Amino acid sequence: MTNLEDLEKKINSELTTKIKKTEIKHKQIYLDTDKDDFIDVALFLKINDKIKFRQLIDITVVDYPERNQRFDVVYLFLSHEYNQRLILKYSISENEVVPTLTNIFPSANWMEREVFDMYGVSFKDHPDLRRILTDYGFEGHPLRKDFPLTGHSEVRYSEDEKKVISEPVKLEQNYRNFDYESPWEGTKYIKDEIGNNDKKN
Repeated sequence: MTNLEDLEKKINSELTTKIKKTEIKHKQIYLDTDKDDFIDVALFLKINDKIKFRQLIDITVVDYPERNQRFDVVYLFLSHEYNQRLILKYSISENEVVPTLTNIFPSANWMEREVFDMYGVSFKDHPDLRRILTDYGFEGHPLRKDFPLTGHSEVRYSEDEKKVISEPVKLEQNYRNFDYESPWEGTKYIKDEIGNNDKKN
């Protein structure tokens, strides 16, 4: 089944109430489902002989802090046999725990750990859910939109203690004064210097 429209019809006819919305754009199928139906949909996509989305490419999250259901959890699948891609997503609130996909796609293990680390989304029954990209004792989740750009803490080598230490981020005041003038017009200190030189001449 190489035609996207046929794939979409097949998915809709088989899954009926488990699919909230389907769409074809950018030569890919986009599916919306509910968290509770997600495992059934993912299993169908993998085992159905006329669909064959048997590779999980990636898992990610999109953060919408202003919404009640803050996160969209997004899964990217590939069908090697039909050379087609499918994107499946569902929405959850901030503290909701979602089902792990590791029993169906073992490669989801590290992907779910990355989502947990970066966004704080927890996966129920994950075999080893812990941080994977940030350091031990790291606070917060760096890809959430409300995470400060500077972070909460910084690490440096302390000559006094002869080890790497972690401390709260301190921004010096001189780094807070930014020059917003166009670089084509020159910065203030250069203009002042040129003006002084002109006066001397």
